[in-house]
Amino acid sequence: MKVTMAAAGATAMAAASAARPVAAESASGAAARGAGGAGRKGWTLVAREGFDRPLTVDGAPWRLDPHGPRSPWHVDAFDDDGEAWRKISGPAFERQLATLNVFRKRVAFGRNGWLTAEIAAVDKDRDNRPDSRPGLANATLPDGQRVGRISEPSWDAGVLIRPTRPLPRHYRVEMTLRGIDFGGKRGGTFDYDGKHNGYTREPCKTRFPWTFWGALDGKTRCEYPDVTRENGFYYLTILDYATPAPHGNPGIHFRRKVIMDGYYSDDDRWKNAGTCDPKTRQIYRTFDGTFNGVNALFVRGDKFREAANNNVSNEYYIKTPCGNVSMDRPYGPGGRFQGHLTSVELRPELLPQAAYRFAVERDDSGYTLEMSGPFRHTGQTTLRVRHQFVEDGRPIWHYNQTPGEYDGRFDRRLVHTGPAGTHTTEHTWPKGSAYPDSFIIGDPHLNYYEGSALVDDIRLYVPDNAR
Repeated sequence: MKVTMAAAGATAMAAASAARPVAAESASGAAARGAGGAGRKGWTLVAREGFDRPLTVDGAPWRLDPHGPRSPWHVDAFDDDGEAWRKISGPAFERQLATLNVFRKRVAFGRNGWLTAEIAAVDKDRDNRPDSRPGLANATLPDGQRVGRISEPSWDAGVLIRPTRPLPRHYRVEMTLRGIDFGGKRGGTFDYDGKHNGYTREPCKTRFPWTFWGALDGKTRCEYPDVTRENGFYYLTILDYATPAPHGNPGIHFRRKVIMDGYYSDDDRWKNAGTCDPKTRQIYRTFDGTFNGVNALFVRGDKFREAANNNVSNEYYIKTPCGNVSMDRPYGPGGRFQGHLTSVELRPELLPQAAYRFAVERDDSGYTLEMSGPFRHTGQTTLRVRHQFVEDGRPIWHYNQTPGEYDGRFDRRLVHTGPAGTHTTEHTWPKGSAYPDSFIIGDPHLNYYEGSALVDDIRLYVPDNAR
C-alpha cells in the first residue's frame, strides 16, 4: 500500500510547460495563506494565481449554448444533448431537453490567461436569461487576504476553474481551499442557515433531464428524483479532455482519471460506506461522521458500474492509511463496509483561518494525490497516495497523454441500455488514442450541487529538469 502520512510541509503550485518560471513568494507570505513554505524541492513554479488582481468573470456576457457538434462546449456522445441519451431515451429526451436553454461564459484569467473560468446556468422558462447568477469573483478574508469566491446559488448551474491549455506531461498542480459551503453537516446536522445539506429549501430541485438511464418518459421536472440529499465539490480532479465545462451530471463520470472531491450525501446508498481515521488506521461508518469528507480516487479503466450507472461510470480504486479498496467489493473488518471509503474528513469550521491544500502529481509512471490540512482526528497532516498507470493489472482510466504511452490492451465494447433502446460504445480506449490532462476545481454538474467556496493560490509546477 503506497500511502504516506507526514507533517504538512512546503507549499507549491505550477503551470503550463511553455510558461516562464514565476518568482516564488516568501515563506512568510505562503505561511500566511495557511499553506507552508514558498517552494517545493525538485519542482519549478511556472504559473500561479493568487486572486490579487480584479476578476472580470461576472461581468462577461452570457452566451446561449447552441448544442450539437458545432457548439464550443461539445464533447462526445455523452454530452448534454448527446447521441447516447437520444438513443436510450427515444423522443422523450428531445422533448424534455427542448424545455430549457443553457447559457454559458468562458473567461480566461490569470497571468497570460493560463486559467479559464467555465460558468453555466439553465434557463428553465426559456425567457432567454439564465435563471440564476453563478460566478467567480474576488473576495477578501478577515485578515485582508484576497481569494476567489465560487458562487453557485442554485443547483441548476455550474462553476469550474480549469487550465486554458492542457497540462504538460509531468506536472504538479495545487490549489488552496479557504472556505467551503457545499453541504455536509454543521454542528451535527444537515439543517442549518435555513438550508438542508447546503441547498435552499425551494421545491422541485431535481436531476431533470439527465439521468444515467436517459429521460424518464412521462415525468415532469418536479417528478424526477430530488437532488438535495446529494451535494459536493471537486477540490482537484483530472479529466481526460482539454476543455472541461459544466454539463449534465452523468457525462463527467466517463471522463475522470483521478479524483479528489467531496460528496456530501446522506442517501441510503451510503449506509454501508466507511471513512478512514488516518491516525488510528481504523474505519468508521460514514454515517457516524460529519459528511465533510475527501474522496481520493483512482478511476479504473478495466471496470464499469454496470448495474448502478448503466456502464457510464467507472469503478474506483481507493488507497488510504486504513487499507486499499476496490469499490465493487466489501472491505474492512469482516467485509462490514462496501462502496465508498472516504480518505479523511475536513473541518470547515476552522476556515478561513486555516487552509487545506490539494495537489496532483503526474510523472513517467503514475499519479500521486496529496492533501494537507487540519483534518478531523489527525490535526495538521499531509496524506499522499500513489497509483502506477497500470498497477497489479489495474489501469488508471485514459492515463495516456500520447498514443505511444498505451498499447490498446484495455479497449472494450460497452452497451448502454435505456427505456427506448441502446447506445453502444464500440471502443472505449483503442490503440492509437490519446487523452490530455486537464484539472477542474468547483462544480461540473448542471443538475446537482449548490453552494459557495473560497479558493486561493492555484499553482502549476514542472520538474526542475524540464526547464
